[in-house]
Amino acid sequence: MTTRPRRFRRAAREEADRLEEPVREAAALARKLGLDPYPVNYWVVDHDEMNQLIAYGGFQTRYPHWRWGMTYDRQRKQDQFGMGKAFEIVNNDDPSHAFLQESNSLADQKAVITHVEAHADFFRNNEWFSRFSGDGDLDAAAMLERHAETIQRYVEDSEIDREDVERFVDAVTCLEDTIDQHRPLTADRDGERSRPEDLRERLDEMDFSPAVSGAVFDDEWLDELAEAEAAAADLDRPRADVLGFLLERGTVYDEETGEAVEMEPWQTDVLELLRREAYYFAPQKMTKTMNEGWAAYWESQMMGEERFAGTDEFLTYADHQARVLGSPGLNPYKLGKELWEYVENAANRREVAERLLRVEGITWRNFHDAVDFEAVQSLLEPHPAIDRIRPDTLEDLAALPEDDPRVDWETLDRALSDPDAVDVERYPWKVLTYEGLAERHFSLVKPQNRGFLRRVRRSELEELSRYMFDDARYGSVEAALAEVEKTAGWNRMYEVRESHNDVTFLDAFLSPEFVESNDYFTYEYTRSTGDFRVASTDPDDVKKKLLLQFTNFGKPTIAVFDDNFRNRGELLLGHRYNGIMLDLDEARDVLERVHELWGRPVNLMTIRKEYDDHDVEIARRRNREPEPTEVGVRIRYDGEGFDEFELDPDLQERIAADDIDYDTKPDEWLS
Repeated sequence: MTTRPRRFRRAAREEADRLEEPVREAAALARKLGLDPYPVNYWVVDHDEMNQLIAYGGFQTRYPHWRWGMTYDRQRKQDQFGMGKAFEIVNNDDPSHAFLQESNSLADQKAVITHVEAHADFFRNNEWFSRFSGDGDLDAAAMLERHAETIQRYVEDSEIDREDVERFVDAVTCLEDTIDQHRPLTADRDGERSRPEDLRERLDEMDFSPAVSGAVFDDEWLDELAEAEAAAADLDRPRADVLGFLLERGTVYDEETGEAVEMEPWQTDVLELLRREAYYFAPQKMTKTMNEGWAAYWESQMMGEERFAGTDEFLTYADHQARVLGSPGLNPYKLGKELWEYVENAANRREVAERLLRVEGITWRNFHDAVDFEAVQSLLEPHPAIDRIRPDTLEDLAALPEDDPRVDWETLDRALSDPDAVDVERYPWKVLTYEGLAERHFSLVKPQNRGFLRRVRRSELEELSRYMFDDARYGSVEAALAEVEKTAGWNRMYEVRESHNDVTFLDAFLSPEFVESNDYFTYEYTRSTGDFRVASTDPDDVKKKLLLQFTNFGKPTIAVFDDNFRNRGELLLGHRYNGIMLDLDEARDVLERVHELWGRPVNLMTIRKEYDDHDVEIARRRNREPEPTEVGVRIRYDGEGFDEFELDPDLQERIAADDIDYDTKPDEWLS
């Protein structure tokens, strides 16, 4: 533990000393549970320093910009008026750095520490984070500090107008989500937009005579063909990384001459640095629900199930966790934790069902009638020596077979030889292994999950039977359940943690069973009544709506379609329309920023919904929603004003997303 190096306050030093043991033991417990986190450096900060860190996105130093102050002021007011308290912040780095507020109670500090250990594990092992650093060492704090120093030098440079730097940073940060977050930062950006082969090269290979070539393939026709094919190639392969495209080909608008000029070296430098930062933060945005749910799950396991929260701390912890999970709106902690619990339960149920289907007389057809679920529940309970560990029960643990993989025999020997060497009363997990802890916390025996095995569907049982190639059979239910792998659920969670992001996570595991058991539903704003109403409880509708919320960080997807639109050097951007309109006022503001980075007129293709007043009135009377007319538009900005044009049908078809046109949407999606 350490305090902030620049301020060795007595309160912070005392808090750091108090947290030495919880930090050490939480890290040890996390590893016993199978987590593999980055090393974590914990810093104790005061209330104001915590707000500064939140404003800077979890780092102590960032480039100069007005938005940090705006974020700081908003966070300070939230605290002041009781709208939310920050307990911790942790960043993706090796080692990770976590900041604890010195005014937190010990119960809150322990919850933060266990939460942080799980975040550090997710940072280290989820492949979407490795796409930024690759196989190299990650030192994000140093990188962001270098970026801050570089931009600060430009701000202070007497030959560069400070306002020019600030305006340029504004323009770039306005586009920080227009990157291709699905590709590594170092990916080849040119390969996706290679130009088609020029027909002249093919004609040369055919060795036609000049007379034939001139008569059939004149130069004007070949030029027009090459331009048309190049334009079509651009339109067919839109460039998702808008910032990368502008870095390669962008110019800037010179207000004095009214023309596009090459970027100054400082502008290219700033654009490259800020694009790199956008790629660094992208995985955190892409995995927000997974990551927060993962941390909430393991925090709950450690603090509650493994009693890391002391008896006098548990009620405080439970109250605060209930507030976090009960926060209104789309809550990533709650949704993520529930999905991880579903992954665990589903894997454990599959493991148990596979064993039971190998019992003589049990088939997928008679499973629900032949299985005594109460008896199965009892047989799945952890061994008493594993479940009830206290100093006076260690001999029961020692009586298990000496090769039992559930027991940490070395630690148990020390505890039996010297009771003061291992505090089994406070930390019973020390004498168990990963396998022992998995049995101790097997999800299907927990009260809240006791009906989960019974709810297995016949279709799932039939599928399990079809793909069971192992012909081993059991003579009794007891024999079958004795071989259940209690680690199945956790093992599956670790597999999923490695490869998924929020979109793929929801797509894979937001099942009808999950939606129904957790009472999820969709709602929408109704134009006929002017209020919000429940729209659907159908699992497919819920899934589609959530997927739209998480695609591209929940932001509109914009791509570069053409950098020489209509052969006039204009930039053509396209909005990947999925049934949700852009906020056109915001879109125009963004076009102004893009114009500063392109230097020439910029165009944006999108689709607008229009409602006929008569249709709206009829729909209101009949208590239904009016059907909109979708109109393709192209908005053009030339540095002085905006023009709007009807979009060619072919272009409208190109920007419409496939198979996604979902119309139940929350208020923030409405333009």
